[in-house]
Amino acid sequence: MNTPDVAGATGYIDTNFKGKAEKAIQELNDGCDFVYIHFEAPDECGHRRETQNKIRSIELIDELVLPVVIEGLEKFVDYKIMILPDHPTPIKTATHASDAVPYVIYHKNAEIVSGIDSIDEESAKSTNNYVNFGPDIMKKFLGA
Repeated sequence: MNTPDVAGATGYIDTNFKGKAEKAIQELNDGCDFVYIHFEAPDECGHRRETQNKIRSIELIDELVLPVVIEGLEKFVDYKIMILPDHPTPIKTATHASDAVPYVIYHKNAEIVSGIDSIDEESAKSTNNYVNFGPDIMKKFLGA
């Protein structure tokens, strides 16, 4: 496993969101067949009860990460992507919760229309598509 350095990666809302995405695409372009990008900012903001920063950190992922990743992946004949939080960290409790988390798995050459327009806790619940044992999500992803 290679863990590349990303200048400005802090684990907080001031992290280099775009740089992490660019590094992941670079790794794929260099022949790596699997990358994992972790963004700690929403979790840390939850621990600190920073509502606006938690919202903003998720917006920054939408604004700075997804465009880079989507554009970078389009060069490939096939790819899979999974997006999810590792756990909830509600502002109210400022600690990790064991609640279910929303996730999306997309496979370029095997699209399935879910009928869901956005990914959030409520829309995820409506699918009745649960993974009860956390590590099984990777099996689902690799088999999707």
